Amino acid sequence: MLCLILKIDVEVNKMEFIKVTAENLEKEHICCAISSNKDCQVISKKNWLQSRFEDGLVFIKADVRGKCFIEYVPANAAWAPIEADNYLYINCFWVSGQLKGQGYAGKLLEACIFDAMEQKKSGLVILSSEKKMPFLSDPDYLKHKGFLVADTLAPYYQLLYLPMSENAKIPRFTDSVRNPKVSKDGFVLYYSDQCPFNAKYVPLLEEVAKQRQVSFHPVKIENTRQAQTAPAPFTTYSLFYNGVFLTNEMLSEKKFDCMITEKIK
Repeated sequence: MLCLILKIDVEVNKMEFIKVTAENLEKEHICCAISSNKDCQVISKKNWLQSRFEDGLVFIKADVRGKCFIEYVPANAAWAPIEADNYLYINCFWVSGQLKGQGYAGKLLEACIFDAMEQKKSGLVILSSEKKMPFLSDPDYLKHKGFLVADTLAPYYQLLYLPMSENAKIPRFTDSVRNPKVSKDGFVLYYSDQCPFNAKYVPLLEEVAKQRQVSFHPVKIENTRQAQTAPAPFTTYSLFYNGVFLTNEMLSEKKFDCMITEKIK
């Protein structure tokens, strides 16, 4: 039924949407800012997607080489430290550049809502922030679409939800992020292959740390259990220093070098 809706109702300016599956994943572009399917970053992301399809992950994208897609999964299988029984969790929802303002985001969200209704889910849940932050979904847009604040977490996180029944239980962050425990000192980076850029940038940060002779511990999240007990809500990328959360923004070598200078001065 979802495929039928996508063909009939999710065409904007003659642009069709595609549901990426295990069968067509190899040939499809996955909407990131990387054109080559042979790039190590794309390969890591596709391997991650391939392993997640069996969890019920859905990836819908515009038929373009651009950032226009939505990715969601049943919340009990989400790589996020949340409690959201019978919800769909939106991993990533991104429309950018020249594709903005043309109705694509609304159509992608409609497809997700329809799927949730078909599955008789209690609603949708997504990680956002008090104001727009890098790599997190825009809270103003989501709230305009009816999303409500379910829970908050310092320094700026908001867990937003779109209930689909009056009795829907409100989602929440788990205790692992309310009292985060990071065992090692120095810089500790929790990350996963959910974002393709990590395949390139994590090794670059390791090299910067080595050159600056500072402690740097990358912790790669490999499975759902690790993600759901992680010390930060954004399991794609979260950087700590001496146990204190710093940022969810994926850092370039230059930005990380500046951060090192700031912390060890």
